[in-house]
Formats: sequence, structure tokens, C-alpha cells
Amino acid sequence: MPATDLDLLVDAARAAGEIATGFAGPSTRRWDKPDGAGPVTEADLAVNDLLHDILRRARPDYGWLSEESEDSAERLSRDRVFIVDPIDGTRSFAEGSATWAHSIAVAERGIVTAGVIYLPQRDLMYVAAKGAGARVNGTPISPSVASVLKGSKVLANRPSMAEGNWQGGTVPAFTRAYRPSLAYRMATVAQGRFDAMITLHPCWEWDVAAGTLILHEAGAICTDKTGTPPRFNNPHPTINGLIAGGRAMHRLLRAALRPS
Repeated sequence: MPATDLDLLVDAARAAGEIATGFAGPSTRRWDKPDGAGPVTEADLAVNDLLHDILRRARPDYGWLSEESEDSAERLSRDRVFIVDPIDGTRSFAEGSATWAHSIAVAERGIVTAGVIYLPQRDLMYVAAKGAGARVNGTPISPSVASVLKGSKVLANRPSMAEGNWQGGTVPAFTRAYRPSLAYRMATVAQGRFDAMITLHPCWEWDVAAGTLILHEAGAICTDKTGTPPRFNNPHPTINGLIAGGRAMHRLLRAALRPS
């Protein structure tokens, strides 16, 4: 089933890319969600509608969790659920940048079994099915084998760099980089383009579900900030931060962080 689900997700992601690229750029209508929940554009909603139509028609017995759909407890009764971010990196999308992604996953009883991260404007399709490895554009990927923090390349948002997050108030001497799409950050670590990534604030499930499987199948370690493997389709759909990288880098980052 993971392999056939993955085929469905790939086809849906390509269809989403065709819709989204027709909107991309500053001319796209954009507004802010209530309660400081961030921006949304007309493209987010159009892609969400398309994905809901394609995926639920193909798998009507699967539940549905998406950033752009009203949540329902009904999904909690389903063994399998689609977890969808129609456009991850909406600010980047609205500014006309190419670093936004479609992130689509299937989780079964809390475990992600198929996942796709697709960047249509970069022609990058990251995919994984449980037990089948991870690939980008058909080529197998694997994480960095870096084994020291000093001089390593770590994707981290600015709040994670606060001294209070680190043992002894000392931020490790890695080189910080950033990408606006959390899903893309995870994919590039799975691919070995960066040595690790870290974000310490709670993550929405739709931002990270596909990426956790892609990282795992590539051979990386991905946990929440306490070192616990994430589970999905939670009543409140968040993960307690995220740390990902090769085995050595993950261990070193966990050791350098102040216990939560």
C-alpha cells in the first residue's frame, strides 16, 4: 500500500504544481489568517481544493488533515490519514521566490508511510515510501556523514540560535543557513546538502510529516527536540520541535542543547 499511495501522492503533487505556478508571485491575492496564524493566498486555497478532490476521491476511507482545511476530530477515527500542506513557505511563494513546496503524506496509525515534497519551480521531487528508501527525481539520497559541529552546515531558524537554548549558553560554532520552507529544509538534509537542521518551536504536522519519512528512509535520524520519534494524526496536530541529521550530527546537536 505505501508504494501505491506514493504513486498517488506524486501525481497529486504534480497537479498541484501546475495550479500553484499559475498564481506564483506578488500579484497573487494574499491576506493574514486570524489570531496571527500567518499569511494565506488564493493559491493555497486553490491547491488545497485540488488535492482534497484528487486524494479523497482516490482514498475515501482516509482521513484528512490540511493547513487550509477546517480540522475535524473525525480524522482521529481513521487508520490512515492524508496530512497536507498545500504550499509550505507561503511568504516565499507570495514574494515570487522559488523556495516553496507542496508537502503531502499518508500516516497510518501515527506512522508516516508515504511522503512527497515537491518544489515545482526548482523541478525537485523528493519521495519516500516506508521501507523503500528516499529519492529525489528518481535518484537515491542519503544524509551527510559530518561528525563534528564546528564548521558544519546547519539549517536553523533565528529563534533556535538564542543562547538560552544551549548548554552553558554557548551556541555551537556551526554555520547557520535558512530556507523559508520547513519541508524543503528537511529534504535538503535528507539529500546531504546540509549536515543537519533544527527548529525548537512546535511544528505543525503538515509542515513535517512528509519530511520525517524522507529523512528516515534516506538514513537520517529525525526526532522532536527531546529525542522522541514523532507520531502523527494527534488531536492537536503539532510536533514538539524537530532535530534531524546524520546519526553523529543528531547526537551532537542533542547533546549541545539545554534539556527542555
